[in-house]
Amino acid sequence: MATTLPERGTDWAALDTAMSAMTAGDIDWRRGRAPLYTFYATESVETIGRQAYMKYMSENALGGRRAFFGLRRMEEEVLSIGLDLFNAPDGADGTMTTGGTESILLAVKGCRDWWRARHGTRRPLNIVAPVSAHPAFEKAGDLMDIAVRRVPLAADFRADVAAVGGAIDDGTMMIVGSAPCFPHGVIDPIDALGALALEREVWLHVDACVGGYVAPFVRMLGRDVPAFDLGVPGVRSLSADLHKFGFCPKPASTVFYRDRADAERQAFDSDVWPNGRFTTRTLVGTRPAGGVSAAWAVLHHLGREGYVEIARRLMAMMDAYADGIEAIDGLHLWVRPQLTIINYGAREVDIFAVAERMRERGWLAGLTRDPRGMHAMMSLQHEPVRDEFLADLAACVGLVRKAAGPASALDATY
Repeated sequence: MATTLPERGTDWAALDTAMSAMTAGDIDWRRGRAPLYTFYATESVETIGRQAYMKYMSENALGGRRAFFGLRRMEEEVLSIGLDLFNAPDGADGTMTTGGTESILLAVKGCRDWWRARHGTRRPLNIVAPVSAHPAFEKAGDLMDIAVRRVPLAADFRADVAAVGGAIDDGTMMIVGSAPCFPHGVIDPIDALGALALEREVWLHVDACVGGYVAPFVRMLGRDVPAFDLGVPGVRSLSADLHKFGFCPKPASTVFYRDRADAERQAFDSDVWPNGRFTTRTLVGTRPAGGVSAAWAVLHHLGREGYVEIARRLMAMMDAYADGIEAIDGLHLWVRPQLTIINYGAREVDIFAVAERMRERGWLAGLTRDPRGMHAMMSLQHEPVRDEFLADLAACVGLVRKAAGPASALDATY
């Protein structure tokens, strides 16, 4: 039955009870049952993020230049921190957005306008990307009538630079690398892609939406994190989500450009309105000011020292999960995780059937189709439940092995 607006209002106590009842059957992410969607660091980070968000809940970040000057300063400081973390050269610039998809769309728009300024508008355009790159590039292509050419991965699940180069033609405006890619959790060879971009005079975008705000701190621990950012020659733009491993409240992402002129190309500018000229640096107009204020507060609350400590805990946790999964008879990692994504499969049992059994025990399973595997983008809410998860995983593998039947067709829709 359709819902209609109630005749009379309802007090908070009743609304709170109703909402709690409606969500009672949700996956319990706080107990580590969800392999994606949520990112937890510490209680203090969550509390400060919430308080800073609510402090500016009613303001609109669209008005930062004309009305909310303090918010504008917070946004500029967030962007300055990002430019520093990502080794941006002098003259670089960036923008806060509502998420990784918007960040990627803006970079593609900036690239398209750069290409048109050089080559005109008649030639059909394309983007060359590994199959592991995020579907947001298809979304951008669909909106802007740009073809996306997907190329196979190398044997190590990273971008095959030769395959990327082979797919470039005179209509290619952009190539793509990930740091890391979402399906397999490994960082593409950005230095080689950068050299290719310079050689072929195309734009390289690095999608660091997952890894951007954790990889620099993992490197500070002395772990092997290959170069991936604006310090790499040939990298023209980079996207990184604050609301993932920056542990900031949603929505908060960033997109950065090696050159301020490229950042200006992402803007929308219209002067046809009775109110006058309307210009935005983002796809959306209204933006939640809470996303800006909360990001500023969380970054300053944790500081470099806090993020390094979180990175230390995350990587110790990832090592323990990886070792535990490999110790289960029949399972293997498709590739050793470099940051916070793990992908594993099986050759003797149906891994999708294992995922179904895990779901019956309350664990939502992330999945990969090629190769068939289970997948998780892990945060610190997964730290205390590791032994329980691994025990259930081993039990489910055993159950599936005993009941071996036709392969499951289970799939995941994100």
